Amino acid sequence: MIVTEGPLYTTQLQAGLGLVDETKELLDLWVAGMTASQLHQLALTSGRFPNVTARRLRNIVSECFAPRYLISNGAPAQCLKQLSGSIPAADLAQIMLIYTARANPILGDFIRTVFWPRYAGGYADITNDDARAFVERAIDDGKTSIRWSESTVRRISAYLTGCCADYGLLSGGSRSARRIHPLRISSVASAYLAYDLHLAGVGDNALLSHPDWQLFGLAKDDVLDELKRLSLKGHLIVQVAGDVVRISWKQSNMQELCDVLTQG
Repeated sequence: MIVTEGPLYTTQLQAGLGLVDETKELLDLWVAGMTASQLHQLALTSGRFPNVTARRLRNIVSECFAPRYLISNGAPAQCLKQLSGSIPAADLAQIMLIYTARANPILGDFIRTVFWPRYAGGYADITNDDARAFVERAIDDGKTSIRWSESTVRRISAYLTGCCADYGLLSGGSRSARRIHPLRISSVASAYLAYDLHLAGVGDNALLSHPDWQLFGLAKDDVLDELKRLSLKGHLIVQVAGDVVRISWKQSNMQELCDVLTQG
């Protein structure tokens, strides 16, 4: 086994895939300062999840919602709550994808190393066998703490394609082969990601090559084009001199940016 650097892959994705609709409901219930346990109790008594068992709801909140959106004292949840209902649902889902891929490195790497190369290679679909090959290779490369069982490999492979379907990258339904739907990042999602990276301390030049952009199939030059489009919308100012990129940021924090994005 070859031990590789980077975060290890986990099976956490099996607790819930994209959960787009469930996330919207939980965002509506959540208020700043609320813990995952408190949110679970509120969701349980809210009547908004009549077909979800208490155990399943607990897993959704603690294993999916919390690792994605309650990090950094709930800052992501605060931003998404502010945006939810004010921006197109598809734009909100793209931002959810970013956080889900960060919380589940196996998903992010699958999108970057399997989905987009398949699309670039002219393939029309992605199969569970493609996902399975990716998972098995990851295990061989030491990206899991232990070797997963055959049943776990099979489940996680299906969860990867299912999660991609939830976020619009692949066709929906329960099937072994799904049609590829190349996702075009929206201006809302690109502005959100650019500011999120900047405020996290990523330098202007390093920002262009950040792996989060690759979730949307964007290389460095593509990201620069996106930033130039954002400049035309007044979100920022881009200056390019040779290989040096300098960005002037109009908003000083994510709340200010979200205020602007909700106004269209």
